[in-house]
Amino acid sequence: MQKIIKPMSGFLALLLSLILFIGTIFLFASSREHTSFALYGVLAFLASLYLSMGIIVISPNHSRVLTFFGKYVGTVKENGLLFVNPLYKKQKISLRSENLESAKLKVNDKMGNPIEIAAVIVWQVSDTYKAAFEVENYDHYVKVQSEAAVRHLATTYAYDHMEDETAAITLRDGGEKVNEMLENELNERLAPAGILVKEARISHLAYAAEIAGAMLQRQQATAIVAARTKIVEGAVGMVEMALEQLSRKGIVTLDEEKKAAMVSNLMVVLCGERGAQPILNTGTLYQ
Repeated sequence: MQKIIKPMSGFLALLLSLILFIGTIFLFASSREHTSFALYGVLAFLASLYLSMGIIVISPNHSRVLTFFGKYVGTVKENGLLFVNPLYKKQKISLRSENLESAKLKVNDKMGNPIEIAAVIVWQVSDTYKAAFEVENYDHYVKVQSEAAVRHLATTYAYDHMEDETAAITLRDGGEKVNEMLENELNERLAPAGILVKEARISHLAYAAEIAGAMLQRQQATAIVAARTKIVEGAVGMVEMALEQLSRKGIVTLDEEKKAAMVSNLMVVLCGERGAQPILNTGTLYQ
């Protein structure tokens, strides 16, 4: 489990290391007159080197994981010039948020249709102990598990309601709900590596190339049918209103046959794709 430690300031150790290094130069320079100074110079140099090994500089949103002969000691998240045991092994781990844009994956949705899907994921290390020791390479672990989560999401839901009309959520229309489910699954998968997913969003979603043309035709056909349905509903209402107005105001009296002919003509005019061509009747109503 992650353990946060706060080491002492490193300025004193840096000052002592510099003094010892300067003393080393002075002792070696004086060793010509006093040969024993050479030994003192070596000791001063070793002491200076030993102290400098324990000096670490940690920038904001960075950390050091410390181990002592294989035993986990703790994690340093404090910023600045610090001093730790020179014998500690120090592993750098960034705490900054990172972006991962997955490759476009070709998978089958819930209905078996091949689709292309990709996601953008914002993540950061939250537990340095797990990131350092629970997995071999946490960067690679994030990439592999993110791809697995995106694939699982794609196979769990249909692409849209055209494929599954009873579906409560689809990949195309799910919006924030789909992104939320992806984020939750990623957090669950990446928790063993000490990774926190801050945001996950679908960045690319489309039918695979081999069925894209057919699906486009299907969508166009569906749109045409929906548009025609609205047109017919409106036309029926207009014809009904016209007959009612003619009958109420007594403008003309039509038998059932003429009503049928009038309805037919009005429906052709209102539902036709092209403008109607008028035909002038110079005879009677029944000719």
